[in-house]
Amino acid sequence: QVQLVESGGGSVQAGGSLRLSCAASEYTYRRNCMGWFRQAPGKEREGVATISTADSSTYYADSVKGRFTISLDNAKNTVNLQMNSLKPEDTAMYYCAADSFARSRDCLPRADSFGYWGQGTQVTVSS
Repeated sequence: QVQLVESGGGSVQAGGSLRLSCAASEYTYRRNCMGWFRQAPGKEREGVATISTADSSTYYADSVKGRFTISLDNAKNTVNLQMNSLKPEDTAMYYCAADSFARSRDCLPRADSFGYWGQGTQVTVSS
């Protein structure tokens, strides 16, 4: 059964931190690539970060490098996104996604490459 459930969103002031979590079903967690995406009102869905479950290699969008960290908790079938130094432009609905790719280097935050999606969690950053 495919299931991805996000949590941890909320409202925070600029400069603050939030930690998002995505709990995956056993079936979904077997996909070899997990990612976080976001979509602000009126904008296209944007890739934030991905992590390969095979070798834990990561990829970050330039806009979040040095501020966000993606990680896996294999004991809990969970992928986390630690977000620090948040900015108002980080405000968006954040989605967790999963899929499998032939090579870990193909685990990139391209939204149209992912077939499994959660329902999203809202992050609002005020100035």
